[in-house]
Amino acid sequence: MSPRSTRSGARTSCAHHHHTRSRERELGVNHWDDSGPSYGRHCHFFGGPEPLLFPGDFTAPSLAVDYRLYQPRLLEDFEERGGKVEVGVVAVDELPRLAARHDLLAVATGRGGLSKLFPAIPGRSPFDGPQRLLSAGLYTGIAYADPICVTFAVSPGHAELIEIPLETFEGNATTLLFETVPGGDLEVLARTPYDDDPAAYEALVLEKLSRHFPPIFERADPSSFALTRPSSILQGSVTPVVRESHADVDGTLAIAVGDGHVTVDPVVGQGANAASFSAWTLGEAILEGGPFDEAFCREVDERRLPFVLGVLDWTNFMLAPQPQLFDLIGAMSQNKRLCDDFTENFNRPDLQWEHLQSAEATAAYIASFA
Repeated sequence: MSPRSTRSGARTSCAHHHHTRSRERELGVNHWDDSGPSYGRHCHFFGGPEPLLFPGDFTAPSLAVDYRLYQPRLLEDFEERGGKVEVGVVAVDELPRLAARHDLLAVATGRGGLSKLFPAIPGRSPFDGPQRLLSAGLYTGIAYADPICVTFAVSPGHAELIEIPLETFEGNATTLLFETVPGGDLEVLARTPYDDDPAAYEALVLEKLSRHFPPIFERADPSSFALTRPSSILQGSVTPVVRESHADVDGTLAIAVGDGHVTVDPVVGQGANAASFSAWTLGEAILEGGPFDEAFCREVDERRLPFVLGVLDWTNFMLAPQPQLFDLIGAMSQNKRLCDDFTENFNRPDLQWEHLQSAEATAAYIASFA
C-alpha cells in the first residue's frame, strides 16, 4: 500500500481461505481456529436501481485475524522451533551481509528500496498507477449477519466494499475495506484524515454506509460504532505490479515472495492467500534440497506462477471489468450452485480467471450450471 495516511504497518483486511488454513494446520500455527469468527459464506450486494443481494457458500470456512496479532505469534512459533528473529530495518545495502550468512535469501517486501532488486516486468500489469483509493478500518458496532459471512458490496461508479468479520485485540470486530473510485461519492473516505476529527470521520462512514450499502448499515449501531483503536485504520492506494522473481546478491540468490514479487489490489482479498501459496511452494522446494541456483528459482516459478498470476489477472479484471462479469453476476443471482462454485473458487483464483478471461469462457462457465 502506498499510503497517504498510514497509521500502522499491519494489514487490517486479510482473510485466509480454507486452502491457506489447511497449510496453517499442517504447520501447527492455527492458533485462532476456536476463537476467531470463522465464516462459510459470501454475501454479494450490488446496488443501483434494482439492487441484488444473494449468497454463495464455501465447502469449508475461512477466517480473518488482525495481522498485529497474527504475525507476532508466528514469529514466536518460529523462534520456539529454533529460528532466529532479528528486528531491524533491512535496506538494499544490507543484503550482501545477509547473503554471506545464508545459502538463499527470501525477500517478501519492496520496502527499504528492496523493490530495486527485482525490477518490474514491463506490460505485465495493465495499470501504471492505483485504480482505487482505499480506506480500511477495524470497527466495533456492526452486528454480524446470520449466518456469519463476508459481504462483497458494490456501489456502481463509487466503490466496492468488503465487510469482513475478524479477531482483534478487542475481540471479534469488523473490517470495512472501502475501495473507492476516484471522483466518486465515497472518495472522501480515503481523502479525509481520520486524525483531524475521529468522531466526524466515523459519522461520515455511517452516512456513506446508509447511502450506498444499506444491508450493512442496517446492522450498525451508531451508538457503539467506532474504530477499535486509533491505529486501526489504513488509507492509501496500491499499484498492481509483477516483478522479476530472483536476483543475484554477491553470488547468493535472492528470491522474491509475496508483495516483494507480485503486488495486487485488495479488491478481492487475495494478497495474503497468494503470498501463503508462494511461500509454501518455496518451502517445499527448499526441503527437496539445493543447489539454490537459477534452475532452482525457475523451478519454483513453474510451480507458483499459475496460481499467483491467476490472482493478479483476476484482481485486475475486477478493477476494470468487462461485460462478461455482469453476465455472471446476473446468472449467479438466479443460480445458487453457480454462485457457490464462484465462491469456492476464491481458493482457486487461477481457475476463477480461466472462467472470466473472455466472454466465451464466461458463457461456457454459466452454461455448465444451467
